[in-house]
Amino acid sequence: MATATLIVRHRVNDYAAWRSVYDSVEPLRAQHGCTDADVLTAPDDKEDIFVIHRFPSVADAEAFATSAELKEAMGRAGVAGPPRIEIATEV
Repeated sequence: MATATLIVRHRVNDYAAWRSVYDSVEPLRAQHGCTDADVLTAPDDKEDIFVIHRFPSVADAEAFATSAELKEAMGRAGVAGPPRIEIATEV
């Protein structure tokens, strides 16, 4: 079974407010088996966020990405517009 990397890009209204919610949902990431996470921002725009999560499988990544809890957290965090979500595996 191949490990999976979930890559999310979205704009937020306020980085600090978003980060607070992001940090609070660590248990949700753990529940879905997330093994590693990185948060990056565009060099010239801290409200343009890139999040990289690693999961044991594509199924785990998909379950996290489509969870109602994640959607609700994104709303609370001030995500502006629909996120771009991609899943990739190593070859």
